[in-house]
Amino acid sequence: METVLFNHSPPLEFKGLSKEEEDSLLGQVEIWRYMTCFTDSVALKAVIELRIADILDRYGKPLSLSQIVENIEDAPSPDASLLQRVLRVMVRRKIFSAQESETGETLFGLTRASKWILRDTKMTLAPMLLLENHPIHLNPAHYISEIIREGTKNGTAFFKCHGHEQFEMTGLDPEYNRLFNEGMVCTARVVSKAVITGYKDGFNQIKSLVDVGGGIGGSLSEIVRAYPHINAINFDLPHVVATAPKFDGITHVGGDMFVSIPSADAIYMKWILHDWSDEHCIKILKNCRKAIPEKTGKVIIVDHVLRPEGNELFTDVGIAFDMMLLAHNAGGKERTEENWKWLFKETGFARYNIIKINALPSIIEAFPI
Repeated sequence: METVLFNHSPPLEFKGLSKEEEDSLLGQVEIWRYMTCFTDSVALKAVIELRIADILDRYGKPLSLSQIVENIEDAPSPDASLLQRVLRVMVRRKIFSAQESETGETLFGLTRASKWILRDTKMTLAPMLLLENHPIHLNPAHYISEIIREGTKNGTAFFKCHGHEQFEMTGLDPEYNRLFNEGMVCTARVVSKAVITGYKDGFNQIKSLVDVGGGIGGSLSEIVRAYPHINAINFDLPHVVATAPKFDGITHVGGDMFVSIPSADAIYMKWILHDWSDEHCIKILKNCRKAIPEKTGKVIIVDHVLRPEGNELFTDVGIAFDMMLLAHNAGGKERTEENWKWLFKETGFARYNIIKINALPSIIEAFPI
């Protein structure tokens, strides 16, 4: 029998309060919640670092607090009472389940959410969460008010915080670089799976494909593995592709997307344009248009389509990602459909199509005619 481990407050009863006083109290509760919501993220970070979900997964059944503590690695003197407080938050947020055993002991188990923070699996978001909570990545948000006051002409919030821009910082701090790369790899793997299954007709129709900003070719290799008829080029900066492993069906090409892009039936860009200003995106898209056939070519963009007034699965996450870009990039942003439509008009794309997939971003097709 499943039971509630920790007492949840009963519905708030307004006794003797006017409507105005009720609204004021509810508003106060909301601000307290926003004020403390960071605790959800740091608690999640802690259980990932302690590999709590992996311990539960390894045993294949719910475990007691003492059983979990016994299995924490590199813990010479673990404090079960402290972990219990962290698990209280995680149960409240439905990251873990809690049920009472026949002996009255509380047993913790996995939920559909905690399966996404397993460390010992490919389909995980754990590395991304560790990146988002790293001080180098997180602290620039404290400078958002400054860049609103004076703009980014003197540097982004990231620069104001660290004295370097984000991509410079990855070269200066090995730990941050490792977390950044692991975070990108894990999100790429999750999104690529949704793209591959959600864009079958699109991939079946093309014979050659260029992945612009494809890194070392990981995402492209998954596409080619699923659609081996595609002749693929992985295109990124020369120093990036210099370290890329060999993949069947893929040629690595170094270059600069702001100068020119290799020709193909289609151009593929996953989470590239949201890092750049409208001016930079116009340069990239114009080069994409030159690289594809006028009549049959297309650009395949995997990126957010913000719907701020919507209530879809990923609406709130997309808006939150835009806040991250606000802190990290000069001009980078998540875009609404109207924003995308304007970009395509400015760069000579006559029409576009938005395809929703089971993932955070959407697929956006842009056609010259």
